[in-house]
Amino acid sequence: MILNILLEYIGFFAAFCTTIAFLPQAAKVWKTKSTKDISLLMFIIFTIGVFSWLIYGITISDLPVILANTVTLILSLFILVFKLKYK
Repeated sequence: MILNILLEYIGFFAAFCTTIAFLPQAAKVWKTKSTKDISLLMFIIFTIGVFSWLIYGITISDLPVILANTVTLILSLFILVFKLKYK
């Protein structure tokens, strides 16, 4: 019981860290309107992967996976749209 609660908190912490890591990049893209050093192919593959993780999280009803990948997908799509707009 305690181990399960601890593991869930670790999951939320990991989700927070990996999701928040995209904020500086998104802020830089917003501020500079430049995405020249970002690989388009990498972000397309990454966005597909995040979407897949979200579907997986929904399927297994895992809240940390769902929340992290929802936010990460939004940030990733934001950066991807800017990449396509401001090549």
